[in-house]
Amino acid sequence: MRGLMSCYSELAVQVSDKSSCSNYKTVSNSVSLSSPKLIPSIQTAVTNIYKTTLSTGISHVITVTWCRNSTAHGLQINTGDDPTTAFRLNTNSGLFRKKKGNKAFEINDSKYEVFYDLSAAQYGTGAEPVDGYYVVIIVDSELGLFLGDMSDFKKMKSYKQVAKFDLISRRECFSGNTLYSTKAKFTGAGSCHDILIRCTGDDDGVNVKSPTLTVCVDKRVVIRVKRLHWNFRGNQTLFVDGLQVDLMWDVHNWFFASGSESGAVSGPGSGRAVFMFRTRNGLDSRLWLEDLVKMKDEKQEFSLFVYATKS
Repeated sequence: MRGLMSCYSELAVQVSDKSSCSNYKTVSNSVSLSSPKLIPSIQTAVTNIYKTTLSTGISHVITVTWCRNSTAHGLQINTGDDPTTAFRLNTNSGLFRKKKGNKAFEINDSKYEVFYDLSAAQYGTGAEPVDGYYVVIIVDSELGLFLGDMSDFKKMKSYKQVAKFDLISRRECFSGNTLYSTKAKFTGAGSCHDILIRCTGDDDGVNVKSPTLTVCVDKRVVIRVKRLHWNFRGNQTLFVDGLQVDLMWDVHNWFFASGSESGAVSGPGSGRAVFMFRTRNGLDSRLWLEDLVKMKDEKQEFSLFVYATKS
């Protein structure tokens, strides 16, 4: 098995080991990836899925979705497999515009309470706030999940039990051009990595008859797919922070989906592409899982999905 793993590793792209650069190229000219001709896409929504384990050993899945449009930001919270949105906040709605407060609800015999303060939230270019906010979720009297600046949460000290929670999946939606930029941590103890996805023609977007897909991690090209209209689905294995990470792409709808199939207003070329980065523990776990998150007892896996719509 060790020989098989060694052979498999030689075929994969090493990202964290900078001393071995034969499998990838360093992006020496940032202009080549961020040309003025190509305006970066806008992040319209982010969905984070957390696994919370209470002191009793009982686990809960909490989904937190941040969304934005031209005039407002929104927040939604769901738990488990319940499709009903348990908590909703829209900064531009007369019904849900209260930016500070709390809400209690009960799902599947578990009691939840959400404390939030977005009154001074600061946003960057993305959908989720970057500073000046907090969101705290209490599950069965335990502090189950906290996001933002906890120093502003006055009731923090009153909760003696603090559950363990992990980010197990992140989904980001973009709209605009074919340049997508994000960050990801593939393990809790690892560092944050810059990810850049770009699709252009050979002549920087002019020669659209020969589109090329380029994916960079920390300014290093990990894949370059030419003739993308023929190679619209594929995968590549990376090694990041000592972990195997499967990179998979599906851009079929960019080229072949009609407006009705893709949900877009226009015809072919307006569909949604999907890019997935997924850590795995072994050679036998290479699966494409868009909507299913498996809860396992062993080392927790992490998935990043980038949904990209051309407009």
